[in-house]
Amino acid sequence: MLTKLTAKIKQFHFINDYSQMWPYIRPYWVRALCAVLITIPIGALDAVIAWALKPYMDVMMIEKSANTYWIPLLIIAFSAVQGILTFSAIFLNTWVGSRIACDVKIALYQKLMKFDALYFDSNTSGNVMMRFNNDVDAACSGLLNNLKQFSTRFFSSISLIGVLFYNSWQLAIIAVVVLFCALLPLAGVRRRIKDINKKTVFTNAEIVTHYNETFGGHRIIASYNLYDYTNSRFDDTLKRVFKLGMKMVQRTGLLSPLMHFVVSLGIALVIWTGSYLIISGQITAGNFVSFVAALILLYNPIKGIGNNFNNVQIALMAMERVFELLKNEPAIQDTPNAKALKEIKKSIEYKDVCFEYITGKPVLDHINLTIKKGETIALVGNSGGGKTTLVNLLPRFYDVTDGKILIDGKDIRDYTLTSLRDNVAVVFQDNFLFDGTVRENIMLGNENASEQELQSAVENAYVSNFVQDLPNGLDTQIGERGTLLSGGQKQRIAIARAFLKNAPIVILDEATSALDNKSEKVVQQAIENLMKDRTVIVIAHRLSTVRNDDKIIVVNYGKIAESGTHNTLIKKKDGIYAALYKAQLK
Repeated sequence: MLTKLTAKIKQFHFINDYSQMWPYIRPYWVRALCAVLITIPIGALDAVIAWALKPYMDVMMIEKSANTYWIPLLIIAFSAVQGILTFSAIFLNTWVGSRIACDVKIALYQKLMKFDALYFDSNTSGNVMMRFNNDVDAACSGLLNNLKQFSTRFFSSISLIGVLFYNSWQLAIIAVVVLFCALLPLAGVRRRIKDINKKTVFTNAEIVTHYNETFGGHRIIASYNLYDYTNSRFDDTLKRVFKLGMKMVQRTGLLSPLMHFVVSLGIALVIWTGSYLIISGQITAGNFVSFVAALILLYNPIKGIGNNFNNVQIALMAMERVFELLKNEPAIQDTPNAKALKEIKKSIEYKDVCFEYITGKPVLDHINLTIKKGETIALVGNSGGGKTTLVNLLPRFYDVTDGKILIDGKDIRDYTLTSLRDNVAVVFQDNFLFDGTVRENIMLGNENASEQELQSAVENAYVSNFVQDLPNGLDTQIGERGTLLSGGQKQRIAIARAFLKNAPIVILDEATSALDNKSEKVVQQAIENLMKDRTVIVIAHRLSTVRNDDKIIVVNYGKIAESGTHNTLIKKKDGIYAALYKAQLK
């Protein structure tokens, strides 16, 4: 019996959802409480207006007395007060709801930033936008609005039902029974719309993804004349949204008409029974008019509650998805006893390292590699061999599937993430620049750097070569993702950022492969400055840039195929490195 009762209680999802929201409501609970308390007089004033009709009808209409002139004035005054209170409730609800939404979005954004790279690999930008932004708006805007509507209608219903029983207990029983019958179809709404709502959210996320892809890939679309292709994909997604919308209507559209019909039956039954009670002298005409007014005020919201209830359920399901995200813990995080990595004293060691993105499909297979402090090694090999994955494991963008990565003999998972990444600077092939100025993007390497340190980074990265020609120098706006700069200029800003970070370990992930010969020469000089007195791992496509590195590692099909200096490897007959090098010379 207790188990069944518990199961029934769990069906009231909104109780659980609202309880989870409490930590976000707590800072604003006074305003939230005021918003709820205001709904008591708002709801109660409906009953006062209905109750006032009884003396008016009995005295004015039946007794022909003029002593009731104050009743219309009273109704006007009460309506004015009700309007002011309603505005106050809306203002407070909007303020509190918006503040809660901001706090939840901040909490989710902090989660999003700390999710591992695999999460971003497996989710689209549209899905992230819907889950982390739109769901929060749907949940929080509906939170207090739904609570306001519920409390207003609750107190209004209680007071109106009181007026019903005051005027006629017989008619009141009929009205309450009809009310119960009208609300009965709402019981299964959540079950009917849950799967459709989930599909709708993900399909709407695809629409956002289409917009993002069009924004980011507009040049590809134009150059390849992909207008018909992209339009067709967008059209297919919109058709799926349309079909899901129609399914939602099919499953819930009958609620409001059905409730309207049941309510109309109730009103007809009340009028028929009320006529009999008036004729038989059991109630007065004033009782009846007051009763009907209260009944209409009670039933009118009920007739449209079907659609409102759908919105409530959608808001609650959005809230569930929000808290599902908040409960998710990043796959990569500090171990309980993690310590700070202060410096690299000896070496970095990959010990029997294995990794796979998809279970059963290894990308790295038992990699063993030692990199001494101050050493520069190059990772070369065919595309897809696992070079980038190998270096991405060092700052723990991903965690190894098996084996260990050690720094000075200690597993990197035993160091705090912050301290580990503070010791690693990465320059990618396609470096991300934020919308802002050149200065702001470089300073991301060290926000506390002095002007002298900034200028040193600018000089060493050869940023000064082009920044002096910009309209506002270092304070020139560069646009989203640095769209106003060339590829070589963006690379040099990224290198300056790495200079300013001054990390002892530097990873260069094909930092010059996308540049022309002139840009590559300048960027390569900047890279050589960056590499001085640091432990460097270079992923190289152009082998001419790694000839002087301390060690060259050939990574092929997830394994280390060859290892040695340029002079050693070039002499190997049938060697992979020798073949690659000769092919590039040709």
